[in-house]
Amino acid sequence: TPMISAYSPKIIPHPDDWPNRVHITGYLFLDTRSVWQPSSELKAFLAEGDPPVYIGFGSIAGLNPEKLTQLILDALARSGQRGLLLTGWGGIIADNLPESVFMIDEAPHSWLFPRMAAVVHHGGAGTTAEGLRAGVPSVIIPFILDQPFWGARIKALNLGPDPIPQKRLTADRLANSIKIAVSDSKMNERAKSYGESIRSENGSRNALEVVQHYFGEP
Repeated sequence: TPMISAYSPKIIPHPDDWPNRVHITGYLFLDTRSVWQPSSELKAFLAEGDPPVYIGFGSIAGLNPEKLTQLILDALARSGQRGLLLTGWGGIIADNLPESVFMIDEAPHSWLFPRMAAVVHHGGAGTTAEGLRAGVPSVIIPFILDQPFWGARIKALNLGPDPIPQKRLTADRLANSIKIAVSDSKMNERAKSYGESIRSENGSRNALEVVQHYFGEP
């Protein structure tokens, strides 16, 4: 049975012992360039200072929102960075935020991430892919499933600092990782280079060509 592996060969090269029926096509990005527009408040926040650090945990739910939000705010303050928080599925709440932190309910990662200094997230495959394409370092806080794997790959490729397992997350650890992600020039240059390579791939086209190879064109 043919298999399409929808990730970049820059991130996981094709192993020599895999059969030819396994095709690594590159990421399959779903770009939404039509209707979404940033609010005037978001545009003003981005324009009034250095690029912020994105922090969001996507579909991860069941966290302690108050505790997590305070931990994030403490980490940002200790790192000296501005922050942009994405609420997600109940993981982060907004209450008396400092002027250096902005919160939004939703935004396309494809629009948001290239405007960030670094991205902090749970390490889901899709979010990791968007961070890589944006060309900025990732700080991964893995919770479950494949997230520790993607965190390990990011670290192995020097595209981000050590992942911090959710159960070991503290304000000090997060602040230190943010500092590394923002200030490590080699890491930033490497992330930028990988982003350029991934943006040059066309995973959707490659995957279509694989399907057409096996089934013929419609």
